[in-house]
Amino acid sequence: QVQLVESGGGLVQAGGSLRLSCAASGRTASNRAMGWFRQAPGKEREFVADVSWKGYSTYYADSVKGRFTISRDNAENTVYLQMNSLKPEDTAVYFCAVDRDLYRQRVSQNNYWGQGTQVTVSS
Repeated sequence: QVQLVESGGGLVQAGGSLRLSCAASGRTASNRAMGWFRQAPGKEREFVADVSWKGYSTYYADSVKGRFTISRDNAENTVYLQMNSLKPEDTAVYFCAVDRDLYRQRVSQNNYWGQGTQVTVSS
């Protein structure tokens, strides 16, 4: 099992920045793809970004490209999401995901999930 704890969410004005962190414990996450999803009220959970297990490849949803940056520190078993130029439509609960399979380039839907952290962007 991999346990995930997110932090860094909060309330920010449009145009502002936040940095989310997700620390993994239990089984190592250093050999697994890691990523972020989000779910806004009344909407389905959607992919935001992920990073390959080595950290060499990153992928982003079109809605966040150029504004968000995902990174990982395998020594710390942690994945980060730097969010800049935030918009009200970025308001959601953000979930960290770690793929259950090893050595993948992308996260799938077969993930370990964190409990989520709320991000609210005011206009």
